Amino acid sequence: MSLARQIAWDDMILPFQLDRADIRGRVARLDTVLERILSQHRYPDPVADLVAEACLLTALIGQSISPGWRLSLQVRGEGPIRLIATDYFAPEVAGEAARMRAYAGFDAEGLPERSAQPFALLGRGHYGVTIDQGLGKRPYQGITPLAGGSLAASTEIYFAQSEQIATRFKLDAALTQDPGGAPAWRAGGVMLQHLPAAGIHVTGGPSRVDGLLAAQDVLEGEAAENWRRVNMLLDTAETHELIGPHVSPDALLVRLFHEEQPRVFQAQAAVFGCTCSAQKVVDAMAQYSARDIGQMTTEDGVLTADCQFCGAHFEFDPATLGYEARR
Repeated sequence: MSLARQIAWDDMILPFQLDRADIRGRVARLDTVLERILSQHRYPDPVADLVAEACLLTALIGQSISPGWRLSLQVRGEGPIRLIATDYFAPEVAGEAARMRAYAGFDAEGLPERSAQPFALLGRGHYGVTIDQGLGKRPYQGITPLAGGSLAASTEIYFAQSEQIATRFKLDAALTQDPGGAPAWRAGGVMLQHLPAAGIHVTGGPSRVDGLLAAQDVLEGEAAENWRRVNMLLDTAETHELIGPHVSPDALLVRLFHEEQPRVFQAQAAVFGCTCSAQKVVDAMAQYSARDIGQMTTEDGVLTADCQFCGAHFEFDPATLGYEARR
């Protein structure tokens, strides 16, 4: 494959449909976006692994939201990794790139240097999805417990439990290095989703996870057989096919699902992007009292704020915000 073709599929989400099985899905590749997110924070390995997984999930889910909407994933745990937050901003205009950002909160002293099961470092917690449709509209939010042993499994349970939609993810991410180049993150994954028919029947069998619905609980008959067959095909995908750069997403779909009559649609580009600004900081400060502002003011009489997503640093004179500086 040519270098130009490799680059063409970097930081892209490709939607597709398997006509034979009545299953829709998406293939995502995150390269420059993920490298920007992880390199600027220099997270410990277990945290970086979970952030990479969360970013892939966000890209795969977010591609389906309407123009101008925002999809946010938020994972909160009681373990040494306390928080993972991601945002996907759908473009306002067709053809433009979506924007993504992410950050994590954690207790560095409680983290091992490496972990084969970083999900366990979250401990007990919750997984939340928020879709913000813009000004004047109430955001949609769904929350389920963390379960299943991974963020991908928790997301599958979320869709089964909250939406009664059978969903499957196969994801991979790695720190790679081309000859003569610097180490850089590459990640890729596939999402499958069987949209439910009207009058869905929940079987409630032994496949439930921790008392929560799983994908197979919301399918029966021919739909269940189609789902089983396509998932067996997805299981054959290998790391080098998922993260690239030598196998393009469309070629991967043909290799995996050629008998399922795959059709692809317009791919969506993604870039790193943050919405922070000085004005947003000023607006946020309006909720605080003069006393609170005084306590946040440095000895030099400066009010500072940092963006957790992109690291932007803002400084203000409290007097310009209508407050007297208090030391």
